[in-house]
Amino acid sequence: MRTDRGARRAGEGVSGIWRSVRAIGVAVGLAAGMVATQPASAADNPYQRGPDPTVQSVAASRGTFATASVSVPPGNGFNGGMIYYPTDTSLGTWGAVAIVPGYTAKFANEEAWMGPWLASFGFVVIGVETNSLTDYDTARGTQLLAALDYLTQRSSVRDRVDSSRLGVIGHSMGGGGAISAAERRPSLKAAVPLAPFSPSQNLSTDQVPTMIISGQNDTVVTPSYLDGLYATMPAATQSAFVELTGADHLFPTHANATVTRLMIPWLKIFLDRDTRYTQFLCPSLADSSGVSRYRSKCPYVPPDGGSTPPTPTAGSLVNTGSGRCLDVPNASTNNGTQVHLWDCHGQSNQQWTYTSSKQLTVYGNKCLGASGRGTSNGTAAVIWDCDGDSNQQWNMNANGSITNAQSGLCLDAAGNGTANGTRIQLYACTAAANQQWSRPS
Repeated sequence: MRTDRGARRAGEGVSGIWRSVRAIGVAVGLAAGMVATQPASAADNPYQRGPDPTVQSVAASRGTFATASVSVPPGNGFNGGMIYYPTDTSLGTWGAVAIVPGYTAKFANEEAWMGPWLASFGFVVIGVETNSLTDYDTARGTQLLAALDYLTQRSSVRDRVDSSRLGVIGHSMGGGGAISAAERRPSLKAAVPLAPFSPSQNLSTDQVPTMIISGQNDTVVTPSYLDGLYATMPAATQSAFVELTGADHLFPTHANATVTRLMIPWLKIFLDRDTRYTQFLCPSLADSSGVSRYRSKCPYVPPDGGSTPPTPTAGSLVNTGSGRCLDVPNASTNNGTQVHLWDCHGQSNQQWTYTSSKQLTVYGNKCLGASGRGTSNGTAAVIWDCDGDSNQQWNMNANGSITNAQSGLCLDAAGNGTANGTRIQLYACTAAANQQWSRPS
């Protein structure tokens, strides 16, 4: 441990090697009528887990859930690691986070304490070992996303994970990785960069609720550096900045109650939509001991306001740019059929249901998804047997866009087309009319 830390101090100084080298608002359905809405209530939130929290409970070293762990072999885009999870199977699926360490560090040596701790509060955790100890922030971000995809699609605990409620955590260069992952996959629900160094990007395109935790006496990633980084955060993105009194760069490498009582509420609010935890962050910190600075954007509102997932209803999806409907060609039911635009007629091949699992279903048993689980511009939007994977999950955004939960790309009428037969694909979001959808009034 001493050797790893010494290497990090020498290798991770901002003035050393680095010189050489939504508005998020309340998430809603599309136009009125896509889904029925219900009043926000923590009591009927199906993701609310555990007893009512207290100042003491959020600062505890363990939560109320028993946990287990399983190792992950190298491969799948990262160098293996560990998964920690609650053993309780009676409460449904759990939100999940991926954690990556900093430059020259190993998760097993420095952040492994977070695994059973977070799992005991009701999260599935995958701790990531990096492909190289000297991977930069973007590479660490790529590996965070690969770890989440492995966790939700191929891991032995994938049936315990809600792939629509995912977050990322990282320390130092890994904190920059968490920022990179959040900016590339805006469907993530939370990010917690710890003393982040982010040489490849600032926060200007971050839409994911992000809490930055820093150290007052950090001489590696300094307070002035993080002040400048946080200043690039969009005003509309739900975010917070916390500075720990007297903490140096290594504060995330050992358990401490101050980190606990900050991180747990953030994850509970934005992964579990549990508004019982807002009291610890707003209007100010419920316990400010050990904190030298706190900058908030209260109130903090989870994507659906903490309400029960809406009751699904079927209806047409109309493309704003063309006035034509999302349609399955020739009413096909074949897996892999690419959807397109067609004159609206209200038949079953144009009736889409947005479910509580964030799926867009047609015919009652086929899901809209990204062909081949693709994540690149131009990936075809196709129907397929529903399988629960994140490529078949969609976020219905207040601006009328529909984003794929796996890639963050928007449902798009190819080439800004408006004619019958225009193919529907996934593409980087532009806010143009060919990427906006509504229900007819």
